[in-house]
Amino acid sequence: MNSEEDKLVKNNPLFASATIGRDLTASLVVFLVALPLCLGIALASEAPLFSGLVAGIVGGIVVGALSGSHTSVSGPAAGLTAIVVAQIESLGSFEAFLLAVLIGGVLQVVFGLMKAGALSAFFPSSVIKGLLAAIGVILILKQIPHLLGHDTDPEGDLSFEQPDNETTFSEFGRLIDGEIHGGAVVVGLASILVLVIWGRWKPLKKSIVPAPLVVVLLGVAINYVFQRMGGGWPVGESHLVKVPVPESPVDVIGFLRLPDFSQWRNPQVYIAGFTVAIVASLETLLNLEAVDKLDTRKRDSPPSRELIAQGCGNITCGLIGGLPVTSVIVRGSVNVNAGSQTKLSAVFHGVLLLVSVAFLPAYLNMIPKAALAAILLVTGFKLASPQLFRQMWAEGRYQFAPFIITLVSIVMTDLLVGILIGLAVSILFILNSNLRQPIRRIVETHLDGDVINLELANQVSFLNKAALDKMLNDLPRSSRLLVDATGTDYIDPDVLSLLRDFKESIAPQRGVKVSLRGFREKYHLQDDVQFADYSTRELQGRLTPDQVLDILKEGNRRFRSGNRLSRDFGRQVDATKEGQAPLAVILSCIDSRVPAELVFDLGLGDIFSVRVAGNVIGTKSLGSMEYGVAVAGVKLVLVLGHTRCGAVTSSVKLVSENQNAEAATGCGHLQAIVDEIAPSVLQSPKRNLRDMSPAEVEEFVDEVARENVMHTVAVVTERSEVIRNAVEAGEAKVVGALYDIKSGEIEFFC
Repeated sequence: MNSEEDKLVKNNPLFASATIGRDLTASLVVFLVALPLCLGIALASEAPLFSGLVAGIVGGIVVGALSGSHTSVSGPAAGLTAIVVAQIESLGSFEAFLLAVLIGGVLQVVFGLMKAGALSAFFPSSVIKGLLAAIGVILILKQIPHLLGHDTDPEGDLSFEQPDNETTFSEFGRLIDGEIHGGAVVVGLASILVLVIWGRWKPLKKSIVPAPLVVVLLGVAINYVFQRMGGGWPVGESHLVKVPVPESPVDVIGFLRLPDFSQWRNPQVYIAGFTVAIVASLETLLNLEAVDKLDTRKRDSPPSRELIAQGCGNITCGLIGGLPVTSVIVRGSVNVNAGSQTKLSAVFHGVLLLVSVAFLPAYLNMIPKAALAAILLVTGFKLASPQLFRQMWAEGRYQFAPFIITLVSIVMTDLLVGILIGLAVSILFILNSNLRQPIRRIVETHLDGDVINLELANQVSFLNKAALDKMLNDLPRSSRLLVDATGTDYIDPDVLSLLRDFKESIAPQRGVKVSLRGFREKYHLQDDVQFADYSTRELQGRLTPDQVLDILKEGNRRFRSGNRLSRDFGRQVDATKEGQAPLAVILSCIDSRVPAELVFDLGLGDIFSVRVAGNVIGTKSLGSMEYGVAVAGVKLVLVLGHTRCGAVTSSVKLVSENQNAEAATGCGHLQAIVDEIAPSVLQSPKRNLRDMSPAEVEEFVDEVARENVMHTVAVVTERSEVIRNAVEAGEAKVVGALYDIKSGEIEFFC
């Protein structure tokens, strides 16, 4: 949708002109699919058939109107079938069960008001995707028999163990034995063909007429032809939709059931209500997450508001004789695939159910189940697409294993049990991951030597104790350890006790120096850093110029690899407030892309940084460098140039064209910089810049930048007696380097 359509939807979400057409056609498709599902789930639940239709109507109108979801569709849920059967049998009557449904609805409203929907944020995405794929696989497996005219299993049953004493797979044995209806096969295959062509041919795909409606009408037409032909081809009543037919619309009210309020003192009613509330809420939150992942506009549904909407729906169902409702992934996925944009489609599908049950039951009973099975079968292939399996496989075993286990568990048991198994497996994988790597171990090369840095995770629980204990025991003798809790919100007391014992007792015996950083005051572990993460006077005194050069090289390697040292700059500010002991003077360009402290991964107080355009020598810059060597005691002078240097590029053009900097640019003091770079330009073979390609100009400029660095290195010792004497005495060293702005790598000229 474009921005104008989004604005219309935002201002009037149910009746925006940009979306109402697609919502109404989507509602018709959902209605056609929901009708047999409502009846089938009621049959599988051993409840009155009309209770399933009531739940579908309430799920559409009541829940749809109150819900904050744009795509979710509610109704009787296959995941509650086993619970409904058990509770009706336990309570002794369907009317007593309706009271339990009412109580469950009240509890769901309370859950919503308590913001319990926030629990949905903890559902792993691998389980949600496993749920989607499992529903797709089940739809394929369950609809094939209906597609071929074998309808002993109620439509909407998702359990592996079926009410007809068959299983999902044994049902296929009945098909092999010949329980196939020819007329249903023709309707089913013709329906699939229409759906496939409709989805791939652009003119039909963009048509306002939904393909499922065409499929249903085609199924009715084909069966009508078969009835005229006679023989064994007509699809009989057992293979058609079966809606209860009242004598008049008013008689529909007679199908309604009222709750048995006399059971209010029965404790079993409250246990049943609590069970319905918990299971229906869990299934709703999971299905809501799953449908949100299918939403083409990637909108998030408010989960707590959804619990309130579902609770109001179940209160209504309990009062007028409906099965308990939840958000249903089958209806939601059909809704999304049909092009729904807002929740109007969910509401209107409920209206269609109400109108059709009251006024059109005889016509609905003309629809072959095979046509509806084709719609669900195609939906199943979209949910369980090969692309989803490839994606989960590519994400690694920690995502694929919970995904595939959830899928298999749901297919081989039922929706609720399979989800619980998937959640349990996902939690085990999370715990295993935590146990394997509760911390990040990094060996850092600081100015004062190697330090083993253990970065604690955000949450360090007792489950991490064993792994952390092993890492501490594996430390080399006489090593230096930093335990960094800067990014940690919670540390279990057992882990804190382990760290205290190691620091105070075990580490001293092994010669391990333990430093601590970032521990909160309540942990009673004070920050204590026992190594130099900045340059000190003692460190400066014992390093040689070559060692300082190695420190800079290693720092640039860390910068390029992204493994920069973790530094406590606040501590460095405090530590250097009384003085500094830098290791080097770095003369670099003013270019914003080459900050010396960053490209060498240095801390506060480690270097003197002298910056001037073109990294050239002038009186003031040379004075600064002399101060660093003679007074501050630095061991290294580094002239750092860089590729694609703007100052060098300008100087090359001015020198090549014999122009004056002030005349060309208006900058009165720029010529001094050009004069310093000019010898490097003139030393290169003279070429006409105008005859060069852009790549050749860039290469030429980089050659001049390199030559300029070497020229500046020579000029430093030539012009400065102090620096020259320090170099001759072996107390300092002057080297050049060139920074590549493309790769971040520094080339040293020693």
